[in-house]
Amino acid sequence: MRGMRAIDLNCDLGESFGVWRMGEDAAMLDVVSSANIACGFHGGDPMTMLATCGAAARRGVAIGAHVAYRDLAGFGRRFIDVAPDELRADVLYQLSALAGVAASVGTMVRYVKPHGALYNRIAVDETQAAAVADAVASFPAELPILGLADSAIERACRSRGVRFVHEAFIDRAYLADGSLVPRGRGDAVLGVRDDVAGRAVRMASEGTVEAVDGATVRLDPVSLCVHGDSPGAVAMALSVRDALAAAGIRIEAFA
Repeated sequence: MRGMRAIDLNCDLGESFGVWRMGEDAAMLDVVSSANIACGFHGGDPMTMLATCGAAARRGVAIGAHVAYRDLAGFGRRFIDVAPDELRADVLYQLSALAGVAASVGTMVRYVKPHGALYNRIAVDETQAAAVADAVASFPAELPILGLADSAIERACRSRGVRFVHEAFIDRAYLADGSLVPRGRGDAVLGVRDDVAGRAVRMASEGTVEAVDGATVRLDPVSLCVHGDSPGAVAMALSVRDALAAAGIRIEAFA
């Protein structure tokens, strides 16, 4: 509908590994417009990557490379002090792997979203942010990076001519400075009972979120993330989709 506001809805998917199952990928792909697909470093394996890329392609869902530290045991949620050259190579390796798999099923990687500890680290660490931005800048496709506003990675992207896209998390609590509440805290992850649908509408329509201390934080997101491994993730995503539609906001991939 012309004149209707749009927002992207992204989800971390393809994170199963071997016999270990994570999330309800098929159901989530029916709801979201963009899929952040694990590239084998924190989750995912070749078969999972292939199946998830194929399922996304059949639904017209945009694919993003969900790059991470090399940390399968910790699900990519532990900081690893990787040298910049090694981190740049690791990101390029993951991008190249997913791009090849995606091409085999007639689609392509359209953006990059770092995962877990890497995502949080490059928000504040200028050196590691530069390594990630360098990797994406040198990749043959011109891919945008999805991440937190006013971050080290946004500055690194700006200086290298890499497009940077702001996102917000509908199922994560925020601190007053715009950073995420650490996962070790009990109030870090939100569920349906926390009115995530109402939060999503506010984020999309006003560009703001209420922090845990009651402060209003400016986010101006282009994309909203719902985690596929959150409790009741599919039901939560459906409630968000319905609330956005009721508010006159359509869901549309940004890339």
